Amino acid sequence: MATRFSSFVRCILYIYSFFAFLCLQAHEARETTESDHLNHTHTVQVSSLMPSSTCTASTKGPKREASLTVKHKYGPCFQSNKDQLLVLNHTELLLQDQSRVNSIHSMFSKNSDGNKLRESQATTIPAKSGLSIGIGNYIVTVGLGTPKTDQTLAFDTGSDLTWAQCKPCAGQCYKQVDPIFDPSRSTSYTNISCPTPLCTQLASAKGSPQQCSNSKCLYSVRYGDGSFTIGYFSKERLTITSDVVDNFVFGCGQDNEGLFKGIAGLLGLGRGQVSLVQQAAQKYSQFFSYCLPSTTSSTGYLTLGKGNGISSSLKFTPMLTLSRRQSFYGLNLIGISVGGQRLSIPTSVFSTAGTIIDSGTVITRLPPTAYNALRTKFREMMRNYPMISSSSSIFDTCYDLSKRQSVSIPSISLFFGGDVSVNLDKVGILYVLRKTEACLAFAGNRDPSNIAIFGNEQQKGLEVVYDVVGERIGFRPGGCS
Repeated sequence: MATRFSSFVRCILYIYSFFAFLCLQAHEARETTESDHLNHTHTVQVSSLMPSSTCTASTKGPKREASLTVKHKYGPCFQSNKDQLLVLNHTELLLQDQSRVNSIHSMFSKNSDGNKLRESQATTIPAKSGLSIGIGNYIVTVGLGTPKTDQTLAFDTGSDLTWAQCKPCAGQCYKQVDPIFDPSRSTSYTNISCPTPLCTQLASAKGSPQQCSNSKCLYSVRYGDGSFTIGYFSKERLTITSDVVDNFVFGCGQDNEGLFKGIAGLLGLGRGQVSLVQQAAQKYSQFFSYCLPSTTSSTGYLTLGKGNGISSSLKFTPMLTLSRRQSFYGLNLIGISVGGQRLSIPTSVFSTAGTIIDSGTVITRLPPTAYNALRTKFREMMRNYPMISSSSSIFDTCYDLSKRQSVSIPSISLFFGGDVSVNLDKVGILYVLRKTEACLAFAGNRDPSNIAIFGNEQQKGLEVVYDVVGERIGFRPGGCS
């Protein structure tokens, strides 16, 4: 009897221990899940997502001779509050961004001829040159001429030709913050003559015939939003902090019209022969990096050359060359994760159209299948926040955060060839139009064949390194701070 009772007690104890073990395992699993959730979200104060009227300059970044401060065109670091030429209008900005994306997609379309002008344009504007994709919103200040005059230019990895407004503005010039460049006051300025082999070479590099006016070589760039610049191919001294690039070929703009206002022109960082990267190849070894500021009220940097070397924390992925538009920097995007979970997207979804990285496009564009998977998972993880309809046609996943002190944003990572994962900064996940409208800062392409674009909103806070000779692009988090 005692033996049977003892066996019964042991059995009860065994069952109890077994269930206790299961409960402990479940508790640990729940703790792990909660921990994973915490590790794969960004909890931020809603107020920190709103723009500030005060400039907070970054004290970080490489201390190199050829390192320029990067500012946002619409932020207080560029313009004083007393004399503002520009006001940030999200609706207008996003419409311009869509125009740029449409232009890029048109360039890569097999049915398009990017070098052909409509007849109505050809009667008034010289043959099209340059990449007609619109100007970005991140700016740097360089020196032009001898003695040098400061000129604030938007820098753009999707364009080759650098240009600035020039007196006497034979056509029309728009208002800009800096004084308009006056070539007659520079001892190092020269026009490129026409007809000459150099003019032919410059024109052919831009896919257009040589054109002359009073024996001077002409250029013309028409952008996707209808803006344009026309002027003379010229040579001038370009000063980057204390570095000097002599005989730098640029466009001296005489008729500049459209949505450029405030800035003096554009600094071309593409891969073409007239870009700064190629013209200063001997000095900077076709190597540059930048960090785009986290907000419109902070600063980043653009650095030319390797300086003291390459950070060991950089992750490099192969730089691809795209056959149809070789000026762009191509990437091999292969996957996306949301909240630490890799999405089930076949790599063929990305490889079908390909991907470029572009400093001038604001919102990252993804193939429709990839975007739908991203949106579905993001909405699932943001289900505790009230969704609203967006005022912008670009966005379809927006939230009203006006009654919240803080928000937990799911982390997003992009995966590239070479076993590289890039964790996006929290400021590159939501695009905040206003406190009542914060949207997932991605959009889907209309067509699966349209090229994907890694835009500047998602590049914010990252150090992005372009090693053109090494044919690789590097990423490092926390690049600006």
